Amino acid sequence: MTAPPDDNEWICGEYLSTRRQILLDAVVQHLQLTAVSVLVGLVIAVPLAVLARRWGWAAGPVLAVTTILYTIPSLAMFSLLLPVYGLSATLVVSGLVLYSLTLLVRNILAGLRAVPEETRQAARGMGYGPIRLLLTVELPLAVPAAMAGLRIATVSAVSLVTVGAIVGFGGLGNLIYAGMNTYFKAQVLTASVLCVVIAVAADLLLLAVQRLITPWTRATRG
Repeated sequence: MTAPPDDNEWICGEYLSTRRQILLDAVVQHLQLTAVSVLVGLVIAVPLAVLARRWGWAAGPVLAVTTILYTIPSLAMFSLLLPVYGLSATLVVSGLVLYSLTLLVRNILAGLRAVPEETRQAARGMGYGPIRLLLTVELPLAVPAAMAGLRIATVSAVSLVTVGAIVGFGGLGNLIYAGMNTYFKAQVLTASVLCVVIAVAADLLLLAVQRLITPWTRATRG
């Protein structure tokens, strides 16, 4: 992507100033791929977890399939999806969605199962139907466990996006891959550090959101 300068050092201020736009574009793509993948995974995981909670027989197959998907190496996963999506960002997003399902489904299901039965019975006694019970009682109480899975899935997605460099849609992974091929030290180190920063920032942001939407957990700890 870019050739290393003559003074090829790991830390280079000139690299940051002259490749600023390249870095910005890579960060934006990295964030977009991560966000879309996790959001789509969450949209799929919630119904699967609810299904597994409502019908006990479905829990085994759902968890088994998502676990098997998680065991597939990332390169193999992208290769399997290649005939379907071709060399595109959709290929990367689809792979990351499949990986996120294991973490999201397990944690959401654990949160739903942790809702006390007496709480459900009390809500039913107050006239709550199945949908209202799910939306206003079960899912809110499952938020802490769900958010724990969401945080792990997001950090994992930030890492796995870099593998998308093999198809040209890897965000900062594109810079890491190109830098390793040309032994461009500053590019490899800068892109790697930015990946870590994104992962840490995303985790802290989700932790802050979790604390904001679950004030009762803070009261319990206090």
